[in-house]
Amino acid sequence: MFEKQSISNSCRIERDRLEKRLISIPEQTEKPVYLRGQTIYDSYYRSAGQTVKMSPQEVKQMIAESQGLLFHEQIALTKATADDVLKLLDYDCYFQLTNRNLPENKTAILEALADAEFIVKQGEYWNITNLGALLFAHDLTKFKRLEFKTLRIILYKGKSRLDAHPELNFKEGYACGFEHFIQFIMERTSVEVIEKAFRETKASYPKRAVRELLANSLIHQNLWQNGMYVMVEIFPDRIEMTNPGTPLVDVNRFIDTPPKSRNEKIAILMRLFEICEQRGSGVDRAIKAIEDAYLPAPEFIKGDGYTKVFIYPKKTFAQMSKEDRVRACYQHCCLKYMEKLQMTNQSFRERMGIEEENAAMVSRIIKEAVNGGFIKGFNPDSTSKKHAKYIPFWA
Repeated sequence: MFEKQSISNSCRIERDRLEKRLISIPEQTEKPVYLRGQTIYDSYYRSAGQTVKMSPQEVKQMIAESQGLLFHEQIALTKATADDVLKLLDYDCYFQLTNRNLPENKTAILEALADAEFIVKQGEYWNITNLGALLFAHDLTKFKRLEFKTLRIILYKGKSRLDAHPELNFKEGYACGFEHFIQFIMERTSVEVIEKAFRETKASYPKRAVRELLANSLIHQNLWQNGMYVMVEIFPDRIEMTNPGTPLVDVNRFIDTPPKSRNEKIAILMRLFEICEQRGSGVDRAIKAIEDAYLPAPEFIKGDGYTKVFIYPKKTFAQMSKEDRVRACYQHCCLKYMEKLQMTNQSFRERMGIEEENAAMVSRIIKEAVNGGFIKGFNPDSTSKKHAKYIPFWA
């Protein structure tokens, strides 16, 4: 009994000693927070498991958001008349996307736009919000603070940026112009082939993949960051999509990580309009479409203040680089895991369109992916290579 009491007392004393060492630091309401002796522009944040210095635009964004000022709530145009609103915003498209009949009078239309937070009443006038303009403007350049939010598409004649066709600036809002954006990209990346004496136009890229990745670029851009557009650059051997803002999650975790959006309201509405998936499955769906078409795996890049995705057209196995093959292996392994399955030599061979007699080539790629730390064995104790199963490194 004495021994038990002594142990109990010792545990309590040790617990009390540890509790005295612990301090609780509440979340700051004034943001960002920086070290004494430095300026507010020497602030840092955590991104994809790393500590990253904030850009001046990100500092301004955090200050605004800490004061309850969200970008989509800001006013893009003040004191617009009712006729101005109906001229500047594609209200007809809004009712089509929401499967609603167009109201019979102007007042009812304005009330519906106000309910959606696209416009705000100010006396006898209306203020158009950034949300309304970004999604449904006929011409974003009519809004002084939103000129850089238009989508730019550039077509190049060769594989470099030295020789380009005249640049195209799509001025429509993202929701009302989205189908136009996709149609243009698909038309400019399709090729004519002749099969059985018939000429046929075939897409170089799956429409679903282009759709999901472009929606991601528009929705997850850093809207507070000025001087940089969302861009689609079309080369003969690839498409590059670039949006302002570094990713909020590790680029290697785009497939499985729950969605983190800088622009929640826009993401919610774009999902309502069936333009994107808010559940975070957009990248999964894009990669699955690319796999089904036997195309090289897309590549995601975290840049200095931007995020970029590369999409590639058809390549033979011999034309793919080692990085292409390993990236395809990792992404295939992730998709299998999300389906509650494991990758095998056979499943990856089928994904790459490789015959069974060439299984050894696939085994080498899997080995390189394991050595690179991208995937690992499902059963570490198994010594069988023929029947081995694999899961992503993070599983």
